[in-house]
Amino acid sequence: MDEGGDNRVTALSRGEGLAAWRQIADGLEGEIRAGQLAPGAQLPTEAALAARFGVNRHTVRRALAVLAERGLVRATQGRGTFVEAPRLAYPIGPRTRFSEIVSRAGREAWGDLIAAAEGPAEAEVAADLGLPPGAAVLDLLTVHRADGTPISTARTCLPLPRFAGFDRAYAALGSITRAYAEFGVADYTRLSTRIGARLASAEEAARLDLAPGRVLISLASVNVDADGIRIQATRGLFVADRVELVVEG
Repeated sequence: MDEGGDNRVTALSRGEGLAAWRQIADGLEGEIRAGQLAPGAQLPTEAALAARFGVNRHTVRRALAVLAERGLVRATQGRGTFVEAPRLAYPIGPRTRFSEIVSRAGREAWGDLIAAAEGPAEAEVAADLGLPPGAAVLDLLTVHRADGTPISTARTCLPLPRFAGFDRAYAALGSITRAYAEFGVADYTRLSTRIGARLASAEEAARLDLAPGRVLISLASVNVDADGIRIQATRGLFVADRVELVVEG
């Protein structure tokens, strides 16, 4: 530790069998665990870290990749590398609302509409919505964020013509619940939830600012309105390192 109280690891052990990138990754992890690099903090640039540790940028890049694989940092295209926030406790119950859950945790919630299309329902979606195969549905692809960090991505299908234009409401409001209010749905409840897990594809990893191959928690859910009519079938993928699902009785 120097006179200013900075106990960051800067000197690497040479010739002791431990690769430089591993030492850098372990040193930065120690700083994250100790709170010296706070959740949401941006790490120095690769060039700055290379100068600090006396290595080339390729070595730093490998160390940062290891930290991303450990779920400690995320690399954001064009912005840099940031320390991951603590896992978000995410209750799964009769009234699961992303925006409310995130707001209760003291974080800002928002949903981005990635794509929307109208078309015939696939057999599984039609069954979930209680519709005949091929019935018209609105298909939304979305990403949901807490303080700007992607938490989940989802494909959501809604029956037509009841929810024609829902995509525009969602794009403007950033919330399924607020968009439903525009269509006269003041309340809705969860009919069923199926939980699984799988690895992220390259496309999903890019959408979620995630290292490829990280674990995603999959949720297939169906929601109904106050009259018990099925209004939403969703296939959601949550970043396992960023959420902790809590199943409520």
